[in-house]
Parts: sequence; C-alpha cells; structure tokens
Amino acid sequence: QVQLVESGGGLVQPGGSLRLSCAASGSILRINAMGWHRQAPGKQRELVAVIRKLDGTIYADSVKGRFTISRDNTKNTVYLQMNSLKPEDSAVYYCNADGAATWDTPFGSWGQGTQVTVSS
Repeated sequence: QVQLVESGGGLVQPGGSLRLSCAASGSILRINAMGWHRQAPGKQRELVAVIRKLDGTIYADSVKGRFTISRDNTKNTVYLQMNSLKPEDSAVYYCNADGAATWDTPFGSWGQGTQVTVSS
C-alpha cells in the first residue's frame, strides 16, 4: 500500500500564504501523478493542481497565478505553495497520487486531508 501524509494547513488571513506538503511512502515503483484537490462544505471535491509525468502541471483556473505546485522526486513529496489566499480558498485539501507499486500493480491513494481556513 502507498500512504500519503499531508501537513501545512491552518488558519491564515486573507492575502496570506501557506505551504502544504504531502509525502508518499510504501511500495512505490513509479509515481505518474501527484496533486491536490479540495472540498469546501456543501461542495464537490475539485481539482486544485496536479503534476503529471506525461503532460506536466495543471491548475484550476481559480488558483492560477496564486498557487504553485512542485515535486521532489527524491523524497516522493509534492508541495503546494498558496499565495494571495482568499476566503473562498477555505476547504479541506487532499493530496492524491497514482502510479505503480510493482511492475504489475497500480496504485491510487488519497491523503487524510488538511484544513485550510482563510479568515480575518
């Protein structure tokens, strides 16, 4: 199994910044994609940003120019730098990853989520 552990959430004022981290551990042969989704109360989970091996990085329109996703392949870790935060960015942020655990065993995993609250 592949486990994802997130950290870095919290309370921040509008206009502030936070950096989320997500580390993958377990049986990992290859990671094809790592990224972040978020879910606000009463809303569906939505993609925030993802790094894909085949086609690079993708961002939701609502975060373009404010959020930056990056990845450290040596640590199987993905980061989300969030700047100019707005109250509407408040949500539980979930890390996810997919790839291969062994040559014939794919995996797809989600983290437990970390709360981000943007409020004055």
